[in-house]
Amino acid sequence: MAGQRDIPDGDIAPGAMTEYLTDDWAFFVRSARELERFRSPYQSVEVHDSVPFGRLFRLDGHFMTSERDEFFYHEMLVHMPGIAHPAPERALIVGGGDGGSAEELLKYPSIKSVTLCEIDLAVVDIARKHLASVHKGALDDPRLDLRIGDGFAFVRETKETFDLIVLDLTDPGGPSTLLYTPDFYRACAARLNPVGAMTLHVASPVAHPDRIRDGLAALRTAFPVVAPYLASIPLYGGMWMMACCSGSLDPRKLAAHEVDRRLAQRGIRDLQYYNGDVHRGALALPNFVRILVEGR
Repeated sequence: MAGQRDIPDGDIAPGAMTEYLTDDWAFFVRSARELERFRSPYQSVEVHDSVPFGRLFRLDGHFMTSERDEFFYHEMLVHMPGIAHPAPERALIVGGGDGGSAEELLKYPSIKSVTLCEIDLAVVDIARKHLASVHKGALDDPRLDLRIGDGFAFVRETKETFDLIVLDLTDPGGPSTLLYTPDFYRACAARLNPVGAMTLHVASPVAHPDRIRDGLAALRTAFPVVAPYLASIPLYGGMWMMACCSGSLDPRKLAAHEVDRRLAQRGIRDLQYYNGDVHRGALALPNFVRILVEGR
């Protein structure tokens, strides 16, 4: 593989891209071919071809997205709040330089603008070069306003308000560290319209219970409504938690038939994961997850 060291940092063997959920638990995806490896000003960037996932994108050794499973993550991150909202017009994505969340938001006929604030231009460049099947042209949509810069600074300084805010972030650490804090969540809440919502991924309830307890507690300092929900994300190791946060909008109030009615009414098609039954099922939490959500 061109440019690859014998065993990259953290990988268990040459070509075995290894994702560590904890120090004692990891899984690997074999790289069929390395397409890119370099260091941007912010992080280590890699793109590989793989048999199970197609093009696979890593940052600092962590799996970010892939051609064949991106819909598990992006559809659940975007449509849980998007369908709950009566007619979202303006959206903000913090992170999300691969364009997958933008592509889902732009399916809404009411959307007039999506601002995408990504700190690392290299992520956008990689997406344009290698991940067209993830963003499907969303990065060049005239409704997309691409801002390269610090997401916290943008949210704190902008006077714009939004119907939806999507935090499409790397795991806590590195450039995203301050974006998992009560201060940032309160800044996001101040930029939401009265009937608006913010979503983000939280952690694995199996691998990261403490992160879930702490993360939900931080979100509750900023939002009266915090609705945790689950999604199966193969590239992240299975069960994963997200949260929809708002001053008033609550996706738990929607029945499955109403979700399906809104999807049809709005002409939102080409969904591979999300539907009314999935919406309701994602909000049904196993008992051990309820304990985490309740902070016990």
